[in-house]
This record gives sequence, C-alpha cells and structure tokens, in this order.
Amino acid sequence: MKRAIPVVVLSIAGLVPVWLYQPSSGTSTVQATTPAPSTSSSGTSGTHVVTTTTIDTEKGPVQLQVTFAGTKITAVKMLQQPDHPQTEAAVPKLVAETLQAQSADIDTVSGATITSEAYKKSLQAAIDDNAKTASSSPAASASAASASRTVDGTAVDTEKGTVQVQVTFEGDKIGAVRMLQQPNHPQTTAAVPKLVAETLQAQSADIDTVSGATITSEGYKESLQAAIDAKG
Repeated sequence: MKRAIPVVVLSIAGLVPVWLYQPSSGTSTVQATTPAPSTSSSGTSGTHVVTTTTIDTEKGPVQLQVTFAGTKITAVKMLQQPDHPQTEAAVPKLVAETLQAQSADIDTVSGATITSEAYKKSLQAAIDDNAKTASSSPAASASAASASRTVDGTAVDTEKGTVQVQVTFEGDKIGAVRMLQQPNHPQTTAAVPKLVAETLQAQSADIDTVSGATITSEGYKESLQAAIDAKG
C-alpha cells in the first residue's frame, strides 16, 4: 500500500504538462476581415505567388492566386468564386483589367458588384503582401524586371477596324496583353477581355474565336502571333 502512493503522485505530475499545454491551441479562431495571404517564391524564375485568404460574400466565397514577377502582376487565378453566371462572365473582365492596370484600381463589373468588390479587396491584399516581399529582396526584383520584354504585334486592318496588340513577355511566358488598336464596337469591347484571358491561359495564339466578334478575334490572333514570332 505504501508503494502505491509515489506511483499516483508521479502519474499526477506527468499530467501537469498536459494541463498546461491545452490552452495554447487557438489557431482556429482566426477571422480575417482583411485577407492575410500565404506566399511562395521561386528564386530561379523570380516569380512570387500569393494565395489570398478566402473572402465570404452573400453570393459565395472569393479567393485568388496572384503571380508576380518582381512588382508586375503576370497572372491571376480564381481559386474560389460564386457559382453564378454573372460571376463567370465577370471574372475574365476583372482579370484582364487587372493585368492592364497592374493594380486593384479597376472598374466594378456591372451585374457582379459583390464579386467585383471582393475580388478587388483580395487582389489589393495580394499586392500589399508582394510589395513587402519585393522590398526585402531587391536583387530578385531587379532580375525579374530585366527579364521582361514588350513587343508590338502587327497592325491588322479588318472591315471592322484596325486590330493591334502589345504583348509583354516574362522570359518565355506571356505576362500581359494590351490592345493598342481595336474596332470601336460594343461586341469588340466585350470580346477583348475574353481573348486576353484565354491568351494568358493558353500561352499562345491558339485560342477560340469569340462568338459575335469573329473578325476582331481573327485580327487579334494574327497580331498576337506576329508578336510571339517577333519575340523569337
């Protein structure tokens, strides 16, 4: 009976660290009103990928993955978005405007206001996160910037008007496409963001023609291919 006492005491003492450790598990309580992005970098390519915190909206969650080369936005991917036709139509426009503006200062897409605002908020959080990383590694930023090259495609005259693109390459990758000239037509205006988004995804001129803007689409692809060929 006397031997049992120290055993009980030791058992109780062994449990003390467990009791002291329990309260430290508080990670599940994080609620970010401003996204707190996670990041990854590639020292060889100079790219920096930021995955933003999910923003919950009344239409559904919005989450982005933004790729930077130095301080330049080279790609935006939607990891989560509301399952809604207006959102699906809005996303290519938001991405195309982002790549052209190189900031979150872009227009809200009509009919998808809630998604647009969440997109811009998430994008700004990614830009802020990248700025902190870029400032801490100036050598990588300078290397990425020096690897970029801008090429103007051929001006293609169509019966609707002239089409000409300007393509920015990051190494061998198409980082951005800008319209230098395009027909002044509503269907062209609606088609351009889709053409740019498809180009960035396909990384070539082998993309679909946009319905209702066939002539502009063909002119766009011809000018784009000329820029790709000129880049070499």
